[in-house]
Amino acid sequence: MEPVTRVAGTAYPWGQKNVDTDVIIPAHWLKTIKRSGLGRGAFEVVRAQPGNIFDDPRYAGSPILIAGDNFGCGSSREHAAWALADMGVRAVIAPSFSDIFSGNAFKNGIVTVVLPQEAIDRLIAVAQDGEITVDLETMTVTTPYQDRFPFTLDPFRRRCLIEGLDEVGLTLAKDTAISKFEEAMHRQRPWIKDRSGNAGIAVEGAGRT
Repeated sequence: MEPVTRVAGTAYPWGQKNVDTDVIIPAHWLKTIKRSGLGRGAFEVVRAQPGNIFDDPRYAGSPILIAGDNFGCGSSREHAAWALADMGVRAVIAPSFSDIFSGNAFKNGIVTVVLPQEAIDRLIAVAQDGEITVDLETMTVTTPYQDRFPFTLDPFRRRCLIEGLDEVGLTLAKDTAISKFEEAMHRQRPWIKDRSGNAGIAVEGAGRT
């Protein structure tokens, strides 16, 4: 995934509480296993309402979403995070998140920032005509009006986001150590290799009829 050190720009000043994953991406969009294209279905029910915030040209393409308590509750569908990422959202700010959604968001390079309701109210007001900045290096959310809200983030998740490390990236980062372990294992237990040199127990006559 792409590294995230700073997310800045306009923000959707939504503030809605208890937004479940079916609101983020309805169930009929779950037939695909592709991450691209889901942004079209993001908040479909909300977008069906005239004058909704997600179709307001003032906030088009905003990289930040400001929400209310318990954002991402409901099912464990990772498609919710995929849909947000596909519509360009790189950070969600709310008083609380569903644990499963927060984990899915992290795996897809989306920063979940927890701030108290007072800070959320202020950011919603600022977002009407001002930009917001989420900085992972200083661990703060700031505005052009000198607002500065510190937040916390799990150190491991923060490092992965800043360095752009997902599960594959974390594994590849240990490639040297893994290779050394395998070499040592093959020396100590040569019988675990088959005749082709691959790992596995050789079985005499395997595959013969």
